[in-house]
Amino acid sequence: MPVISANLSMLFTEVPFMQRFAAAAHAGFSAVEFQFPYAWNARDIRAQLQEHDLDLILFNLPAGNWDAGDRGIAANWDRREEFRAGIDQAMSYVDVLQPKAVNLLAGASEDTDENDLALLQNIRLAAEALGDEGVMLVIEPINTIDVPGFALPRAFAALDVISEIDATNVKLQLDVYHALKMDEDPMLLLQDHIEEIGHIQIADVPGRHQPGTGVVDWRVFFAALESLGYEGAVGLEYIPEGDTDSSFGLLKELGILN
Repeated sequence: MPVISANLSMLFTEVPFMQRFAAAAHAGFSAVEFQFPYAWNARDIRAQLQEHDLDLILFNLPAGNWDAGDRGIAANWDRREEFRAGIDQAMSYVDVLQPKAVNLLAGASEDTDENDLALLQNIRLAAEALGDEGVMLVIEPINTIDVPGFALPRAFAALDVISEIDATNVKLQLDVYHALKMDEDPMLLLQDHIEEIGHIQIADVPGRHQPGTGVVDWRVFFAALESLGYEGAVGLEYIPEGDTDSSFGLLKELGILN
């Protein structure tokens, strides 16, 4: 069974961010991830990881002005310098936090040759920087219902880019929620591309709440991961319906969580 990671940007929001590490450990997690660490001191986060014996799976590269609606800037020719400054910022956190992977969000952009080129160049730069530290870069497609105009809306689009980049430390982040919103079949993606998947995140559809609140057959999903020998982590990146602790019901019933 893969390691299950609590996404602290989405879960345990009943308490402030720096208290969520303790909450995750108390709930039985051995690994965590989060979207962005940059509002906090890296050494303070590291102290929380060490105190609660938690592995850090992943965080995102800086993604522009999140509060203003940015969901990544990698596919934007005019923001190349901003993206590259973000790599430097992320690497300062990588050095301290030592995550397994860092996630890249392409962002919304117009479909132009310049923006396509910016995306490829930016991925290569991030992959090289992270590769020097032995860290994986994962690329996450985001559905265009939630984020109109996102440059990589489907897993197959991201897989094409990953193939073109051809770097050993660049893989797909498969988010089941985003795939299903774009009418992609996560089970086929697992079956056909398991070696190209570096990280998985899950939420049920349609509401992006915890497993058991939507249409996904999670028993089949986790059985597939086991049969395919998936060795990465599975991040719980959902919006709990109710409090966080009560959202683990189905995962505990399935034996995914203790």
